[in-house]
Amino acid sequence: MAQILLHGDLHATIYEIDKLHIGALGNFFRKVVEGVEEVLGLGETASKLYATIDLGKARVGRTRLLDADKNPRWHESFHIYCAHMASEVIFTVKLDNPIGAELIGRASIPVSTLIHGDEIDTWLEIHKNKHKSLHGHPKIHVKLQFFDVTRERCYARGLKSPKFPGVPYTFFSQRIGNKVTLYQDAHVPDNFIPRIPLSGGRYYSPHRCWEDMFDAINNAQHLIYITGWSVYTEITLVRDTRRPKAGGDLTLGELLKKKAKEGVRVLMLVWDDRTSVGMLKKDGLMATHDEETGNYFRGSEVHCVLCPRNPDDGRSIIQNIEIGTMFTHHQKIVVVDGAMPNGSDKERRRIVSFVGGIDLCDGRYDTQFHSLFRTLSTAHHDDFHQGNIQGATIQKGGPREPWHDIHCRLEGPVAWDVLYNFEQRWRKQGGKDLLIELHELQRIIIPPSAVTYPDDHETWNVQVFRSIDGGAAFGFPETPEDAARAGLVSGKDNIIDRSIQDAYIHAIRRANRFIYIENQYFLGSSFSWYSKDINVHDVGALHLIPKELSLKIVSKIEVGEAFRVYIVIPMWPEGYPETQAVQAILDWQRRTMEMMYTDIVEALRVKGIVANPKDYLTFFCLGNREVKKPGEYEPSQKPEPDTDYSRAQAARRGMIYVHAKLMIANINQRSMDGARDSEIAMGAYQPYHLSCKEPARGEVHGFRMALWYEHMGMLDNCFSCPETLECIHKINKIGEANWDLYTREVLEADLPGHLLAYPVGVASDGKVTQLPGTQFFPDTKAPVLGTLASYYPPILTI
Repeated sequence: MAQILLHGDLHATIYEIDKLHIGALGNFFRKVVEGVEEVLGLGETASKLYATIDLGKARVGRTRLLDADKNPRWHESFHIYCAHMASEVIFTVKLDNPIGAELIGRASIPVSTLIHGDEIDTWLEIHKNKHKSLHGHPKIHVKLQFFDVTRERCYARGLKSPKFPGVPYTFFSQRIGNKVTLYQDAHVPDNFIPRIPLSGGRYYSPHRCWEDMFDAINNAQHLIYITGWSVYTEITLVRDTRRPKAGGDLTLGELLKKKAKEGVRVLMLVWDDRTSVGMLKKDGLMATHDEETGNYFRGSEVHCVLCPRNPDDGRSIIQNIEIGTMFTHHQKIVVVDGAMPNGSDKERRRIVSFVGGIDLCDGRYDTQFHSLFRTLSTAHHDDFHQGNIQGATIQKGGPREPWHDIHCRLEGPVAWDVLYNFEQRWRKQGGKDLLIELHELQRIIIPPSAVTYPDDHETWNVQVFRSIDGGAAFGFPETPEDAARAGLVSGKDNIIDRSIQDAYIHAIRRANRFIYIENQYFLGSSFSWYSKDINVHDVGALHLIPKELSLKIVSKIEVGEAFRVYIVIPMWPEGYPETQAVQAILDWQRRTMEMMYTDIVEALRVKGIVANPKDYLTFFCLGNREVKKPGEYEPSQKPEPDTDYSRAQAARRGMIYVHAKLMIANINQRSMDGARDSEIAMGAYQPYHLSCKEPARGEVHGFRMALWYEHMGMLDNCFSCPETLECIHKINKIGEANWDLYTREVLEADLPGHLLAYPVGVASDGKVTQLPGTQFFPDTKAPVLGTLASYYPPILTI
């Protein structure tokens, strides 16, 4: 059967199976299962049935587990976002056991019967394979209806109305009447950002993340709740000597202990890196200081819990091990009680939340200068971090690893959603019931309420999104029916919140003129990779984001409308670039890019347009290069000769690590899956600043322009219209010129900007190629295009 593009939403329901006779398992498989049960002391465990839904090469739905001794009745409904080429929708029935699953049979329905949008309610016969029927001819009862993306009211139209209700089918609803403060990096020096005009005669004013966090923690009177991938007690939040604060010299650990002694309830959930044990190394493979942080607060009035990324109950033993050791808690939030706006009521308090990408740990403090060497005697002397060069230390000198990130502060009803997320996680993994019952403080802490008036042109509509499952959050519904009503997804016996991916899909589908992304990873949509040298079924990076982006560009080419996509990613994911894990990610990143460029090239060919595909989709990374100045820090030791370290130090260059997530979370499978890394994000817009009759010029516009100034060291009038060919040509030329300066043998001056063209070429057929003379990243022996791992498990790198 011919494959057809399903791009839109598929509503599917799996009701039940009739006349299913499983019979005895094969002798070999039964012996294996019984052997595992005996070795692990599990006793006899009952096998259970579940069903899955596949579109082409992608698994898009899975039911809960039911006892296998009778015909299962699931009655489970699925809302499935589609961007898949498929000839059939396949329903697979499997028998679950402690070590895995056994195939029972499959049923299918042609995609051609769905494409017109009719509701189909039918019984499908289950076969062992295409040529063999099962005993008793069992059937599965399903209902399907497909809604093409072009039927969506807001498709490709942006946000035209302030009455937009938010992303549907999510746990948290959109909240109105909020205030949002956006942060670029941990700190912004005075007078760094130029005058960026906004609507109403205003100018953009930057904010300072760690200074605001310090004030929020220092001024809290009742509660301080913190979650983090890493929290390091020895950092200081205030480091700008031109902006001193009383108590700003306190370390984070000292500050939190001080607040706890004042009677503030300080609760912390820090990811427990399961590799931080004696047989490996104290800090674990990821150097999160988790054991050190736990020991620092032990016996104090600060309640710090190290919580592993526990899986939910519906997984095999192998999957439990995978999740417990390979995946993390990646949420970075701070929730405090804060003063009322403008000091209007000194007796009352409100909830204020911080959400984003910046952990309260070492290596995260940075400014828009992203210095490699010049802060080693000041702000970074006691906070030297370099995760990409083996053996790097402050004693041997720079380059340090600059860190670009984004964060935000939320005030209003949405701040309570972040608080509720913390409460769910604490009740699941916090141990003692130490949460403050806010109803006991209702005279002091106001309930969720708007912090802006309806006619305030600076008000925000905000929605919280997550990637998390019932293994990390208490109170998720137990039944798939209740889960669906709560905007959650069921799978085997675990309930999952995958709303980050949903939010990204909605944002891409609504986009009208351009998309700008900064993200730590860019790989996914493996079901659509044009790869013949690997089995994409084994990869499992199934999220839709890259495919949705390429389909968006293709749709605009087809109708002759201008549309551009700008993507900023790290030069390579943090780690030593020659290692197998980093090379595997780069290989999959290359395959993802190649899929997108192939789609674009084909669309241009069909329309008879001769153009550079980088005029539609363009990738960048960030880097810096500094000439040596008098009075710089002089290290007491030197790196080993002929190493990445010595070469980078001699060339006075290094990449700026991009850890930012502009609107939602990492574009990679770990962050989108819901059952892997736990994440939290927010999507927001200003209802009085929408691109209707003229381009929007609210805080989001100012924030983007400030970021572009940070990256390019300049602003141009065309930057206000990113959808134009003039703008993308200008920025591509800037990136190419900066890459040339970054890679030159002779360094004559500091780089004029940090934005570098990502060092790959695109062939006429969309194939991603290496640039002449750029097989390896500068100062390394690491291939830019990555290397296919021969045995490295995909689950470790996606």
